[in-house]
Amino acid sequence: QVQLVESGGGLVQAGGSLRLSCAASGRTFSSYAMGWFRQAPGKEREFVGAITWSSGTTYYADSVKGRFTISRDNAKNTVYLQMNSLKPEDTAVYYCAAALRGLRRNQNEYDYWGQGTQVTVSS
Repeated sequence: QVQLVESGGGLVQAGGSLRLSCAASGRTFSSYAMGWFRQAPGKEREFVGAITWSSGTTYYADSVKGRFTISRDNAKNTVYLQMNSLKPEDTAVYYCAAALRGLRRNQNEYDYWGQGTQVTVSS
C-alpha cells in the first residue's frame, strides 16, 4: 500500500522558515518524480515544485523560485520542501504527490497523494 505522509507544517511569522517532509512508503519510487502542491482557502490547488528521485533534478513555480528548495534523501525515502522568506500568501495546505511520468506541474498527472499539512504564515 503506497503511503505519502507529510509533516512539518505549522504557524510561522512572515519572513520565517519551515521545512516540510514527505515520507514515502509502499513501493519503489526511484522512477518517480515527487511534487509539492498547495491549496489556499477558496483557491484551486497549485503546483509548487517537483524533484526526480533518480537525479535530483528540480522544477519550481515562479511564485516560489528562489525562496523554496526541494531536496530528497533516498536512504530515508523522504522528500523535503524548505520554505524560506515566507509570505502570508504562502498560507495553504501543502501536499506531496508522486508521478511516474516524471517532472510534471499538472496535478492530474500525479499518481499518489499525501493527506496534506497546514502552513499558516502570519503578517
